[in-house]
Amino acid sequence: MTQSRSICTVLALSLALSLGTLAPSPASAQQGIRGQVLPTHTMLRRHGLVRMWWGQARLDPSRDVVAHMVVDEDIVVMQATSGTVTAFNNESGRRIWSAQLGPRDAPSQPAVTNRDFAFISAARKLYCLDKFSGELLWELKLPRTPSTSPAVSEDQIFYGSHDGSIFAFDLNRIRELYLKNELTKWGFLARQWRYKTGKQITTPPIVTDRVVNFASLDNSLYSITAGSPRLQWQSETDSPVSAPITYQAGFLYIACEDFNLYCLNAENGNARWQPFPSGFPIRRTPRVIGQQVFIFPNSGGLFALSTLTGKRTWWRHGITDYVGASHQRLYTTDHVGNIVILRRKDGAVLGTMPLRQFGVKFPNNRTDRLFLATNSGLLVAIREAGADREFPTYHQNPDLSPILPEFAPETPEPAAAPAQPAAPAGAPAAGDNRDATPPKN
Repeated sequence: MTQSRSICTVLALSLALSLGTLAPSPASAQQGIRGQVLPTHTMLRRHGLVRMWWGQARLDPSRDVVAHMVVDEDIVVMQATSGTVTAFNNESGRRIWSAQLGPRDAPSQPAVTNRDFAFISAARKLYCLDKFSGELLWELKLPRTPSTSPAVSEDQIFYGSHDGSIFAFDLNRIRELYLKNELTKWGFLARQWRYKTGKQITTPPIVTDRVVNFASLDNSLYSITAGSPRLQWQSETDSPVSAPITYQAGFLYIACEDFNLYCLNAENGNARWQPFPSGFPIRRTPRVIGQQVFIFPNSGGLFALSTLTGKRTWWRHGITDYVGASHQRLYTTDHVGNIVILRRKDGAVLGTMPLRQFGVKFPNNRTDRLFLATNSGLLVAIREAGADREFPTYHQNPDLSPILPEFAPETPEPAAAPAQPAAPAGAPAAGDNRDATPPKN
C-alpha cells in the first residue's frame, strides 16, 4: 500500500514538472498578450502607416486604469488613477521617468507642460517636475480645489476653481521660496492675483502673450491681463460654454450649449464670423489644423469648417472624435472605437482600422503622430510611412521643424558649350541674318 502511494506521488510530481516546463513563462505570456493587442505591421502597412514604438506605463493592472494621457512636442505623460505618473520620449519611446504624486487614488487633472517643466494637480496640491528627468522641483498647496487643468506660460501658471475664482502664480517666485524651504509657510506670496466670477470656472484657461481667457458658468467669457487682474473684455453668451476652448493664431473657438460654434478675436473679443449652427450639442474640443476647424457634435458626425469664413466645407456621418492629422489625412474614431482615416480635403473615407482595444486615444493637434493606449497602460505610437515622415510635422509650432541640409545633385551638370571664336572686326554678330554686303550707292 505504501509502495503504491509512493508511485502515485512520483507520477504526480513528474506530471506537474512536465506541465510547468511546457507552460510559458510570465514574461513570454505577457509578450504574447501584447502581441495580440498591438496593431500588426501588416494592417498598418495596408494603410500607409508604421509602428514607431510601444511601451507600458507603470500601474497596477489589478486595480488601476489610465486616468489621463497628455502629449506635447517632447514627451508623453500617462497618469494612472492611483496617482502614478509615467513619461516617455515622444519619438524613441524610451521611458524616461515615473513618479507617485499626491495621495493614492486622489482626484487629479491632466498634466500641462511648457518648455522645461511638467505640472500636475492632485487633490489640492500642484506639483512641478523637470519634464525630462522627472525630478520633483516643488509642490504647492492650492488655495482652492481646481475645477479644470491649469494653464502655463514660461513664467506663470493659472488655474480655475469651483467657486468661480481664477488664480495666477509666479513660477519664479515659487521656485525661489522652495529653495529657501519657505514655500509651505509663505507660498501665498507667490500668488500674483485672483479674479472672481459669478459661477464655477468650466474650461481650462487659455494663455496668450498678453492675456488669459476662460469661461464661467455665468454665461460669460473673460479676458484678463496676464500680469494683473485687469479685465480686457467680457463676452456674454446666451448659454454656457459646453467644451474646452481652442486657441489658434490669435482666435478663440468656443462651443456653447446653444449648439453653435463661435470664433472671437482673443485680443478684443470681436467676432470673426457668424456663429456656425451645428444642430447638435458640442461637448468635445474643437480642433484647428491649418485653415480647417473640426467639430464633433454628439450624434452629429464631423463638420469641417473654414477658419477664415466659418462656412462648412464638408461633413461626414458616423464620426465621433479626433485622433490626429497629417498634411493630407485626418484620423478619427467612430462610435465603436475604430480608427477611421479621412481625406482632409473632402472627408472621403480612405480606410478603417479595428483598434477598439485602445480605449484611450489622445487627440493630438500638436504633431502628426498618433498615440493610442489601453486602459491598462499599454501605449503605442504610430506615424505615416515614408522617409519624409521620419521627422514630425508640427501643427501648432512649425518653427520647431528641423532645417534639413541641402545636398548637391548626384548627376553632374552638363559641361558648358565651348566658346565661339571672336568674330573679325566689322563682321555681323552671331545670329544676325542681315546681309553683310554693304549697300550700293
